[in-house]
Amino acid sequence: MDKQHLNELFETTFPFWPKMSPEHKETFLRSSYYVHFDKGTNVHDGGECTGVIFIRSGTLRLYLLSEEGKEITLYRLFPGDLCILSASCVLETITFDVHIDAEENSDCVIVGGCAFEDVARKLPEAKIFALESAVSRFSDVMWVMQQILFMSMDKRLAIFLLDECAQSGTDTVKLTHEQIAKYMGSAREVVTRMLKYFAAEGLITASRSEGIRILDKKRLRALTL
Repeated sequence: MDKQHLNELFETTFPFWPKMSPEHKETFLRSSYYVHFDKGTNVHDGGECTGVIFIRSGTLRLYLLSEEGKEITLYRLFPGDLCILSASCVLETITFDVHIDAEENSDCVIVGGCAFEDVARKLPEAKIFALESAVSRFSDVMWVMQQILFMSMDKRLAIFLLDECAQSGTDTVKLTHEQIAKYMGSAREVVTRMLKYFAAEGLITASRSEGIRILDKKRLRALTL
């Protein structure tokens, strides 16, 4: 991606762009680069300052990782979304480590963390934008925590299956029990047991070859209420 296209992207992405000096704009442009991530690639590994990531195509997944290797998915990012939590040097008050993986083949533009940090220190509008971008995702994170702390497993799994179908536009979830457990921060055995219960109730069918197919969305949705 050349400077002209980057400039056009930044004009529509960063509301503070018009207030930046020509020198700062040039620094932004020089420190920014296009990158392609294959499906399954780790994009950001915890506390490192990767930079601000703009998703052009594909899907990125943000998650927390415990010392025991247990994952909890916080939210996903889609084309047009911006990830600020990957730039820990910009948001020094963020003390937890967020990991990011590419769920699909993804094309992104990354603004170097040092360049963004320098502008954020000198331009209040840039700092405010970074903070607002992080805060805007806080409700997503709290929704995940609410599910884990206060919701029963059948309700959480029903919500997860319905959300996955809504994203894919089909009635089938092409994920293994292990993947679902990882995304939900649960154990595979718990997910398998609950899916067997859903199948026995006629809500879904599940097989290794075809995945999980929802048969009765109305009843499954009733579990989420």
